Amino acid sequence: MTYMEYFNKMKGGTKSPPAVSISEIIWSWVGAFTGIIAVAYINYEIFEPMDLLMIVGSFGASAVLIYGAIKSPLAQPRNLLGGHVLSAVIGVASYSIFGDRIWLAAAISVATAIAFMHATKTLHPPGGATALIAVIGGDKIHNLGYFYAIIPVGFGALIMLVIALLLNNISKDRKYPEFWW
Repeated sequence: MTYMEYFNKMKGGTKSPPAVSISEIIWSWVGAFTGIIAVAYINYEIFEPMDLLMIVGSFGASAVLIYGAIKSPLAQPRNLLGGHVLSAVIGVASYSIFGDRIWLAAAISVATAIAFMHATKTLHPPGGATALIAVIGGDKIHNLGYFYAIIPVGFGALIMLVIALLLNNISKDRKYPEFWW
């Protein structure tokens, strides 16, 4: 491959997708608001007084997928739940093994999470952040150990999934999920 061929690949090959309807925008907003407020409420009003954690940053990215890009293969229940939980376990293991070198644990957690999500057909981009949070998170995250994969990650993703199932199917123009397994 020549240099020109290499750089020409960076031009892209298709046009930007068309804009979505106002209805799609509103349903995406309602879904994201409802999903995040449910998990955040549990976190701040129920779990925080008990010094427990229910919400992680990667849920924001999951909200984009499961409420705003509902037809994407990356937004389906298998990917949401499997991608997050698998990545959480990998992140905790990476921190357990390489935690004295955070820079190494961070890289290993994300790269390994991606490889395992590919291998298990559970690729969910926010899973990379879930793995990384297990490594770079503070004491509250680290003290959870492998419980991090159950609560906050698994249970939080499950709450968001239930809300996605309920809200994404109210409109006659939306259907979620495209597939389960």
